[in-house]
Amino acid sequence: MSRVYIIIVNWNGWRDTIECLDSVLLLKYTNYRIVVCDNGSTDESIAMLRQWAERTVGRNDKASQFLSRDSISSDSCRTDPLFTLIDNGGNLGFGAGANVGLRHAMARGDADYCWLLNNDTVVDPMALSAMVERLVAKPDAGICGSTLRYYDDRSHVQALGGAKYFEWLGLAWHLGRTIRGEVSTDPVPVEKQMSYVVGASMLVRACYVKTVGLLAEDYFLYFEELDWVYRGKGSYSLAYAPQSIVYHKVGRSIGTATNPVYKSAACDYYSLRNRIRFSRRYCRSRLPVIYVGILLESAIRVFVGRWDLARSALKVVKEGLGNAAH
Repeated sequence: MSRVYIIIVNWNGWRDTIECLDSVLLLKYTNYRIVVCDNGSTDESIAMLRQWAERTVGRNDKASQFLSRDSISSDSCRTDPLFTLIDNGGNLGFGAGANVGLRHAMARGDADYCWLLNNDTVVDPMALSAMVERLVAKPDAGICGSTLRYYDDRSHVQALGGAKYFEWLGLAWHLGRTIRGEVSTDPVPVEKQMSYVVGASMLVRACYVKTVGLLAEDYFLYFEELDWVYRGKGSYSLAYAPQSIVYHKVGRSIGTATNPVYKSAACDYYSLRNRIRFSRRYCRSRLPVIYVGILLESAIRVFVGRWDLARSALKVVKEGLGNAAH
């Protein structure tokens, strides 16, 4: 049975993380190790996660270990604990925070897969088995996604594995987002449409990490998974495991929303900024249309009374144009 490292980034969300971890312990797939990377939480996360590990997993060094980001080395690989908690020492963002876990898994030398899993999820017992089976059946694929369903409305699909990205708009459409109820068990039609795997649940081959590299760290939040896939284009395809069910609370940490009325300022800023950043990196010819789109979105934010978001959108455009001039 292949070894899987389950990597979860926590930031001031220990309650969600513990609920996620409790569901992970019920997985039917048994050859896994859990790595939680705490991104400089200012609440009780570190203490509460340590208590959970000692109470649930065990106190001895074969059951759990607690590391700082700077202490990840060959010395930390001498034991093989089920649970590892790493203090990242600050809020590194999603990409850099997850990379700490990926480096740890790669340093151990026994990883076949790494499962990047959002802390605000609860997983079905067959979620990991189904993804591993799909990647075994599709050897050219580097990353596999799950059927994401809303935690509070479990009949409603958030995404079938991934999303379709429209370069001219800089926007993505989650596949299957209007579906309620059961989904098809045939992954192929979905895989043909996928531009990337949604980052809430991504099973990645270790060889993908070795050949393509780690997640980009300059986005801080959003677009990391799309960037990862673009770097692997031509070498790897994408996969989707319909029977891998993951229930997602969606945006508990940062206030993610599609409606600007409900968006947090951080969510809006990083999604708009990184739309420009990604487009400049991979599809520069689309940038004029991207800028126009963001200006139109700024007007919408004014219309719905979100002047703070409108000012932030204009700031993003100004920064993007300024960076282009240098």
